[in-house]
Amino acid sequence: MEEELKNIENQPVVETQDPVSPADTVQPASSVDPDKTDKTAKAKSAKPPRKSYPWYYVKRFDRYIIKNFLGTFFFAILLLFAIVVMFDINEKLDAVLTAPLKATVFQYFMNFLPFVLSQFSPLFTFISVIFFTSRLADRSEVIAMLSNGISFHRLTVPYIFSAAVIAVITYLLAAYIIPPANAERIAYTNRWVKNKEVIYGDNIQLQVKPGVMAYMARYDKATRSGFRFSLEEFDGNTLKSRLTAESVRYDSVGMWTIRNYTIRHFKGLKETMTKGSVMDTLLNIDPRDFLISKNDEQTLTSPELKEYINKQKARGVANIKNFEIEYERRIAMTAAAFILTIIGLSLSSRKVRGGIGLNIGLGLLLSFSYILFMTVTSTFAVSGYTSPRIAMWIPNFVYTIIAAVLYYKASR
Repeated sequence: MEEELKNIENQPVVETQDPVSPADTVQPASSVDPDKTDKTAKAKSAKPPRKSYPWYYVKRFDRYIIKNFLGTFFFAILLLFAIVVMFDINEKLDAVLTAPLKATVFQYFMNFLPFVLSQFSPLFTFISVIFFTSRLADRSEVIAMLSNGISFHRLTVPYIFSAAVIAVITYLLAAYIIPPANAERIAYTNRWVKNKEVIYGDNIQLQVKPGVMAYMARYDKATRSGFRFSLEEFDGNTLKSRLTAESVRYDSVGMWTIRNYTIRHFKGLKETMTKGSVMDTLLNIDPRDFLISKNDEQTLTSPELKEYINKQKARGVANIKNFEIEYERRIAMTAAAFILTIIGLSLSSRKVRGGIGLNIGLGLLLSFSYILFMTVTSTFAVSGYTSPRIAMWIPNFVYTIIAAVLYYKASR
């Protein structure tokens, strides 16, 4: 027992400390930085900052307007297609009952509906803007957008984008896709409805190339033959040679067969003459250069139309006004999508007492007046009072002024 007590006394004494309480660890108030504490608390409680986008980035209301604008546009097209098909079948009932069903569906109607879309695209655009925007205004959605800091100019951006989509689609259809379809459609109507194709011509005279003139007393497309043909070559005002023939026949592109011909060459007072029975020659002449049927301008793409116009002008052909009008109309119609969209937005963005019916009625009136105005001005070009380009752009100039005035009033 004594040995155990001695061992305990010899062991080293270890000092113990009391447990540290949370209160003992708190620093004095004078040693704490209040600014640092506030910054730390704000940093923990603050939400992550929103990304700032430029004004031109697509936002939710942009997608909402674009979707509804284009959706209304294509839905209006489908409704009008149904009406147009019903009336067109009623008008061409005899042809529909006589022609094969496959030709009626695929050769005519499948090519006729894109043609209707191209012709009435401004009308569809205007009605879509009026209808959709009037509905937004009637439900006070436009007011909500403007009260949330969206300016009227910023509100116009998705409308312009939608109009650009429609304008591009309309031009591509009118310039490249619809003309070949029109050729099939016109071939169907010429065969089964009423043949409007020009199959012969009288007293045909045109320029083959500079200094070379061709003449035919008559040309028959059915036999591809011309009669009393002559080809004269000039050097300034001096006649160098003259070919006369009883008949010519068109074989292929630019290739003609001349029968019973006589060629006279003139050199001063001297004249040499050559006769023959048959001669094949290459002439820069095609029957469609002088046999121009109604609506032929609708069967050419825009590049083909431009080339045809330039070639016919060089040959001195006078009856190409419809081709020039068609070429300018395709370009002018693309601008109409923007002009009528601005007018429609300016008219229907404010809530009116009469409701959306008043806006739709006004929109129909303006859109039909635009199409009528363009039809009237095209007659100015046909009559020679003005050029086809000016005639097709007169409605755009007038309605651009109307659009600017209405937009200025609506944005205030």
